[in-house]
Amino acid sequence: MRRTVFNEDHEAFRETLRAFIEAEVVPVYDEWFQAGQAPRDFYYKLGELGIFGINVPEEFGGAGLDTHKFEAVLYEETSRAGVNFGGSGVHVLLALPYIKMLATDEQKKRFLPKFVSGEEMWALAMTEPGTGSDVAGMKTTAKLSEDGTHYVLNGSKTFITGGVHADRVIVCARTSAPSEDDRRFGISLFAVDTKSEGYSIGRKLDKLGLKTSDTAELAFVDVKVPVEDLLGEEGKGFYYLGHNLASERWGIAFGAYAQAAAAVRFAQQYVTDRTVFGKPVAHFQNTKFELAACQAEVDAAQAVADRALEALDAGELTPAEAASAKLFCTEVAHRVIDRCLQLHGGYGYMNEYPIARLYADNRVNRIYGGTSEIMKSIIAKSMGL
Repeated sequence: MRRTVFNEDHEAFRETLRAFIEAEVVPVYDEWFQAGQAPRDFYYKLGELGIFGINVPEEFGGAGLDTHKFEAVLYEETSRAGVNFGGSGVHVLLALPYIKMLATDEQKKRFLPKFVSGEEMWALAMTEPGTGSDVAGMKTTAKLSEDGTHYVLNGSKTFITGGVHADRVIVCARTSAPSEDDRRFGISLFAVDTKSEGYSIGRKLDKLGLKTSDTAELAFVDVKVPVEDLLGEEGKGFYYLGHNLASERWGIAFGAYAQAAAAVRFAQQYVTDRTVFGKPVAHFQNTKFELAACQAEVDAAQAVADRALEALDAGELTPAEAASAKLFCTEVAHRVIDRCLQLHGGYGYMNEYPIARLYADNRVNRIYGGTSEIMKSIIAKSMGL
């Protein structure tokens, strides 16, 4: 079936990106993997390439486009090469929508030029120890000073992707206690400068996968946040968080589909080259049937991911549809990558092979951005159940 989601501009971007990955990432990716993060100066290269400015208005140094299709190409190309770009995904997919939606003109002038260049990398700090998916249960507080010039931030966050290299972090904190009938009341968002006194980075977390993406614990002890760095209106943070969940979940869905497609590619290459009992592994009927079944699942996931992409760009992707796409694509990727690893035999368990890293990287897709169980609850609610 002919795919219609991308045009000539997207394919030209794909060619540029593929060449960049081959020249700048693949030769050093093993070093990143061992170090547990991409180097900070790599983000400047992404800024020079224009990755960070695609959806930023031209007046702030961006391309002024309003589409997620270039992000989709990036997911496909990084997965195809068996690499990822560290914490930069959070910078664009998670942080940018909040800046565009909530920042004042003054804030945009301060934040966006440095965002586009990579001079200031951004992260989002929502999850806290002990709360997980229960965002309304957060304990981090931000109290307005008596003179009204700043907030005093206290608390901690965990699982913060991009947290090691971040220069600014969108921190979710309570500016007032929850009301008796609404636990979500009283949460606000702040663009916190990581150089602030009292702000500290705790452990760089040792994850099962996504080894080149820095993930950290953060702590705030009497951090002074200027009132000029409040994003949006005080107390409406939970509403803002919900507003951007559809795009976040689409990103996870599309990334999972791209990983599944890459897994089939890796497995096909391996079984074609690998010889057992005097024949290529690809010669055996079981191999053909397994790869054919995997390809059929990838085709279905691609259709779902593409349809969700078109709906997102049109502003029509509902929370339930985003949850459905995430649930389906992440479950497909789980099955496909596992079967493709099996076709590699013992070598599939070795980190020197991209399928092994892909297997570990993929596992978190059914957890972050809302677990598969949360996705099912959202879908069931939309069905009136």
